[in-house]
Amino acid sequence: MDPLAGSVLRPLWLDNPARPEPRPALTGAEETDLLVVGGGFTGLWTALRAVEREPGRRVLLVEADRIAEHATGRNGGFCEASLTHGEANGRARWPEEYAELERLGLRNLEEIEQSLGKYGIDCGWARGGQLTVATRPHEVEWLEPDRPGFLDAAAVRRLVDSPTYLAGRLDADEAAMVDPVRLAWGLAAAAERLGVRIAEGTRLQSLTKAASGLGATTTGGAVRARQVVLATNVFPGPLRRNRWRVVPVYDYVLATEPLAEGQVAELGWDPGIGVADSGNRFHYYRLTPDRRILWGGYDAIYHFGRSIAPAHDDRAETFRTLARNFAETFPQLDGIRFTHRWSGVIDTCTRFCAFYGTAYAGRAAYAAGFTGLGVGASRFAAEVMLDLLDGRETERTRLRMVREKPVPFPPEPFAWAGIAITTRSLSRHDRTGKRNLWLRGLDRLGLGFDS
Repeated sequence: MDPLAGSVLRPLWLDNPARPEPRPALTGAEETDLLVVGGGFTGLWTALRAVEREPGRRVLLVEADRIAEHATGRNGGFCEASLTHGEANGRARWPEEYAELERLGLRNLEEIEQSLGKYGIDCGWARGGQLTVATRPHEVEWLEPDRPGFLDAAAVRRLVDSPTYLAGRLDADEAAMVDPVRLAWGLAAAAERLGVRIAEGTRLQSLTKAASGLGATTTGGAVRARQVVLATNVFPGPLRRNRWRVVPVYDYVLATEPLAEGQVAELGWDPGIGVADSGNRFHYYRLTPDRRILWGGYDAIYHFGRSIAPAHDDRAETFRTLARNFAETFPQLDGIRFTHRWSGVIDTCTRFCAFYGTAYAGRAAYAAGFTGLGVGASRFAAEVMLDLLDGRETERTRLRMVREKPVPFPPEPFAWAGIAITTRSLSRHDRTGKRNLWLRGLDRLGLGFDS
């Protein structure tokens, strides 16, 4: 039996009859204090926090498509505390301030949870943490057996039962599972209750300096704004400087049919715990609120020329690979079908986590490069961008991580060749546990590539 037979090419989260009707597009000329471009998590948190910080502030958010249509509505729903794509990456790049980054990341996660309660956002929030598992002998050492939190094979299989698990580590306080689309819809509704105006189907076409701020031309009309936040992430915006710092990488995901209660009990899986294996090319997976298994990752596909196109969405080879790896991980679920398959395009940069900055003489701020960890880090990015627009030094803007920019990717064909070599090298490292000359060279240059 083909487990993918009958699956639909549609994100599970967006396949929901409760999806709100599209908001009207912008029409005519507008004037606002803050124009937010982009209706994903970064833009939504920015709009909400802007009016929370300054009640009465005029905020207009424009989205070219629909709220949560792209990365925000296509991810696995892992809301992590990490602002640096994990401890190892953070300590390697900013060792002197990692303790502060960890503190701020945990506080950010707490504040997300507080916002859900404050605005009554029902998004399946379950804070059980993230379980990282070793499935190859050399990966056991990567989980640092001498540190607290290490789980041997028997202990990890009591949390989630897979015969492939050799060891694990549970970070119980550092992640929550969430329905990302319901979170985004909730944020949009909360922002509107506080006076934010949201226009969907409205694309930014240009941005220019104006007498008292910035002038934006959109598909629906002109906007004069005192300040602008660019939250377009992987999609090209008006800042050419950032086009070299980000490349689009496609991530692919499957979702099973709902599990029977007996199957969930056999796995022993707390729905609040998300799982990821330890490889460079790793799988991430979790139980959804309706007891499906969402299974994604492994392949991170870059298309020549930084291409973003609908033709890349349905990649049969990758979906077959994901299904095969799922069957190896959970043989006790033999015969289960996948009902949904989808992909999403990730904005990755050479340091694996978001970078920040200003443009247009400090009147515009931006954040991009989340590399798959934007569900939680997007709120922190909103705070950073609002701080930057305020023009004042804060505990966030003092961070070297915030002040520095990633090394840009090279032009084609060098970007495509470099990413292809890196992907093959990472696969070899997963198999052998040894980093080859290419990866060691990237390490020395502070470059890399991750899914």
